[in-house]
Amino acid sequence: MSFTGIVSLFLLLSHFSTSSTTAVSDDLTAYEILQDYDLPSGILPKGATGYQVDRNTGRFHAYLSGSCSFSLEGSYELSYKSTISGYISKGRLTQISGVSVKVLFFWLNIVEVVRSGDEMEFSVGIASANFPIDNFYESPQCGCGLDCNNAQYIQRMIV
Repeated sequence: MSFTGIVSLFLLLSHFSTSSTTAVSDDLTAYEILQDYDLPSGILPKGATGYQVDRNTGRFHAYLSGSCSFSLEGSYELSYKSTISGYISKGRLTQISGVSVKVLFFWLNIVEVVRSGDEMEFSVGIASANFPIDNFYESPQCGCGLDCNNAQYIQRMIV
């Protein structure tokens, strides 16, 4: 085989190998990608700056501008690292890293999220909890969760 033939074959093979594993960044947002996989966008806090998804393997990364924490329903405290990763498939996130929940005095990693009809199941490995999907249509905001107007009002009263 000639040198030109070898170079052409190398370029052709490298195109196929990179195209099958390239992270997809379409023109969609991280929230729209979640919806493409039948997951509510509210499982990710506001302010996602980007994402990567390998549509062949399901490997994903979502990026926030920094770490993030907030309380929900007065009893759950959530913490997100600046990079969240795992595997995504229809109605399911698995092997998640970068998200944790405070239960009593302990921080536990949320390792799996599964949509089952109108319910969302969040697993920390040894235990799980179900919530109505309606709770996740709106994305929480870092620092104040879903009650940001009330938090701003209270902060203005204190100042």
